[in-house]
Amino acid sequence: MSTLLETIADELARDVLDAAEAAGDDELVDKVAKSIGVASPTFQEAFSTAVRIRRAERRGREALATLIKQRT
Repeated sequence: MSTLLETIADELARDVLDAAEAAGDDELVDKVAKSIGVASPTFQEAFSTAVRIRRAERRGREALATLIKQRT
C-alpha cells in the first residue's frame, strides 16, 4: 500500500513529466524538484524517485514494444 507521500509525489511526477514532454523541456522536472526541496526535502526525494520510476517504466515499455515488433 502506498503512503500519502508516495501517492502525491507520483501524481505530481506524472503531471510534470507530461508537461515536460508537451513543452519539450526536460529541465522542467529539475526546476520543480528544486522548488519542492525548499519546502520539503522528504517530498523532493519521493518526487525524484517517482520520476525515475516513471522514466524507467517508459523505457521498459518502449523496449517491450520493440521486442514484440521484431518477433512479428
